[in-house]
Amino acid sequence: MKIKLPVSIGELCKMKIGEEYELYGNIYTARDAAHKRFIETIKCSKELPIDIDNCAIFYTGPCPPRPGMAIGSIGATTSNRMDPYIAPLLERGMKIMIGKGTRENYVSDLCKKYKAVYLLTYGGAAALYSKSIKKAEIVAYEDLGTEAVRLLYVEDFKVIVGIDTSGNVLQKIS
Repeated sequence: MKIKLPVSIGELCKMKIGEEYELYGNIYTARDAAHKRFIETIKCSKELPIDIDNCAIFYTGPCPPRPGMAIGSIGATTSNRMDPYIAPLLERGMKIMIGKGTRENYVSDLCKKYKAVYLLTYGGAAALYSKSIKKAEIVAYEDLGTEAVRLLYVEDFKVIVGIDTSGNVLQKIS
């Protein structure tokens, strides 16, 4: 199924664990270092460098682009490294997290509380994902290099719902 970003709460609530989607629209990239800065900014009562209301954040640090490409290989980083940072971002309106791997148990409760979803990327597909990125620009924290925050315009960006707005979890830690 195709999803145009940003999505409404109603559309998010229809997404169920295990379902596959193709995303179209804008998503941000942000990894550990950027998340840490986001939280430091929030603690200082300053405005974040990006508008996270109803946004999607992809946990990645892309490779440099080859000629003719918007971006190089772009695979997800391990999502649970962002878990300590997400509550304040969800409180401020973030709705979609994109990454790989399991999350801490409390993340499903946060998804339920804030009507957010966690979407999984396909493993081993970083080179293929780069073909779904049509535009990429650094929008914050350029000094972080590959971990700088980027705004991506994506088409046919394939994902699977890992945690839905009801707090249901596809991957559980045993």
